Amino acid sequence: MSRPDFKDLKTGAEFSQWYWLKEEMAAICRSMSLPYNGSKFELRDRIIYALDNSGALLNSTSKPKKTSRFNWANAILTLDTVITDNVSFGPNFRNFMKSQIGKRFVCHGDFMDWVRSNSGKTLSDAVLKWQELEDRKSIKGFKRDIAEHNMLSQYVRDFLRDNKDMALRDALRCWKLRRELPAENGSVVYSPSDLRL
Repeated sequence: MSRPDFKDLKTGAEFSQWYWLKEEMAAICRSMSLPYNGSKFELRDRIIYALDNSGALLNSTSKPKKTSRFNWANAILTLDTVITDNVSFGPNFRNFMKSQIGKRFVCHGDFMDWVRSNSGKTLSDAVLKWQELEDRKSIKGFKRDIAEHNMLSQYVRDFLRDNKDMALRDALRCWKLRRELPAENGSVVYSPSDLRL
């Protein structure tokens, strides 16, 4: 059984048992005249609600408006630059961090989460926090948390943990086959039985 075309689905329950890319859900929202911005989970919930409620729009809790107008894309950043609620992790921010840390700087999720939740601190604090977060790598067995929405990364990690003689290409091949099958809440989770796919 492979994933049906969206046009053939009539209920939220039918939709939710399949894996959908964010781009696919944005396109579905456009076709249903629904807002198509937001996180993958917001789009998913919006589509499910609309399917079950004759196309009605799900009332969403609005995010607080950003108050800062600081231009993270063009400002000259220094260690004294204060982190604002509209912080952006674009090239200007990343280049500044690389100038402080070196080429090994990577803007990973736990670092970005820390920056977003620490308005009022400075980029000097951010540099120290990045180094603190990186130091965890030296702890035996440390693995960075993978965000819930990043199912592919979690799948690959779990696949390679269980199949040490296999490579990333094998994990990706199984992932592509597995995501075409129905799953509870559309969540693609690695199972040893996926090797039979």
